[in-house]
Amino acid sequence: MALSALALALGAAFLHAVWNLLLARAPDVQAATAVALVTGVAVFAPVAALAWDAEPEVWPYLVVTSLLQLGYFILLAAAYTRAELSFVYPIARGSAPVLVLLAGIAVLGEAVSAAQVGGVLLVAAGVLLVRGIHARGGAGDLFLALAIAVCIASYTLLDQRGIRYASPVVYQELSMIPATIAFVVLAIRRSGRPAVRRAIGPPAIVAGLATFGAYILVLAALSRASAASVAAVRETSVVIATVLAVPILHERVGPARLAGAVLVVVGVAFLVY
Repeated sequence: MALSALALALGAAFLHAVWNLLLARAPDVQAATAVALVTGVAVFAPVAALAWDAEPEVWPYLVVTSLLQLGYFILLAAAYTRAELSFVYPIARGSAPVLVLLAGIAVLGEAVSAAQVGGVLLVAAGVLLVRGIHARGGAGDLFLALAIAVCIASYTLLDQRGIRYASPVVYQELSMIPATIAFVVLAIRRSGRPAVRRAIGPPAIVAGLATFGAYILVLAALSRASAASVAAVRETSVVIATVLAVPILHERVGPARLAGAVLVVVGVAFLVY
């Protein structure tokens, strides 16, 4: 893997962890997420207009992926409202590649290697450590994290096909516009306009820029290295977010949870090779 691609993929992982941390620490996660989404869509709209490239076949994919993105952000906001980031993030991010692999086997009849089986077992062990081996309760939090993983896996599989009919920036922008509008409406109905206005500030704005910025860095990395290599490096965001949750969110991340996050990353690396 070229050094430039490694740096870009690590940058994307860092930005992804940062925007999740910024939203997780917001007083009203849903209102802050609404501001972040509007920021990202508004800032990158001119870029998408200048780089316009979309075929008619892309629209069915955009409709479905936009619904999945909406579900993803609704579940993410709900999860960060009730559970710690160091719990939600590793499980959601780490389980998604496992679900993609299982879907490929069940739907497409793809063969599975010994390394991939090992990767699934490592991710499962990591999730168990993140949750806590002897943990009781918290089933709702685990369900939310896994539901987020289902959304990630679903739009990943869908976008792999839809991206053939539009440039990446245009595809991202068009898919996020409806999701953003719907999320803002829901946020206003739940929290009220004053709460959304109060959420306007540097943290939410930076989070919005980081969501799109991370995606752009991924695209740049993909132009320099294989998708498998980039995907594996990106998942270091699991460890980055877990470690940063201590000083930023003041979460208690013990050795077991940190070890679980590391196992998730190692397991994902096995899955993509």
